[in-house]
Amino acid sequence: MDLIRILLVDDHPIVREGYRRLLGRQPGFSVVAEAAAFAAHAPDVVLMDLSMPGGGGFAAVESLLARDAKARIIVVSMHQGAIFARKAIAAGARGFVSKSSPPDELVRAITTVMSGRRVLSDDMAQEFARTSLEPDDVAGLTPRERDILLLLARGMSGRSIASSLGLSSKTVQNNLSLIRAKLGASGDAELVLKAQRAGFVDAM
Repeated sequence: MDLIRILLVDDHPIVREGYRRLLGRQPGFSVVAEAAAFAAHAPDVVLMDLSMPGGGGFAAVESLLARDAKARIIVVSMHQGAIFARKAIAAGARGFVSKSSPPDELVRAITTVMSGRRVLSDDMAQEFARTSLEPDDVAGLTPRERDILLLLARGMSGRSIASSLGLSSKTVQNNLSLIRAKLGASGDAELVLKAQRAGFVDAM
């Protein structure tokens, strides 16, 4: 069986060494490089830190995929909010594993993306289940409700939202009640937090 070639992209030497030792012990795995040398090494899987200085984040995922649309990228990050995982997947990453995950979850993630599937570490999967908005839930919002939710997430008061959209304060409050009911939120704060964590609106 051919070895799975793995490229490490993380600016912390201790972290890279830890990954190298962990993955080097796994049958069928080979760490081919510890730097952004994708073209030279043609890896099967890229493990990428989300917080690389000067060239990391979601843009780095998109940049790598622009060079090779078939690149299998797993983002490994200290950020544990569902919004980060959702954005990484939206950028084209095949998986998202939090750095607090047990080592065997990283191994599982690599074999999973090699089989053609996407993957989340267990803690991220639980966070998704707890906070994510289902597509049907979002689709159930009217255009007006979406506008109101977006302005609420930007910190605007009900009165300011009403003024911005040319509505009465009562209409805005009625719409907010409907939005909370549709998305299963008990109050405006929970509504905004849930929408942010799900990636429906950006965290402020």
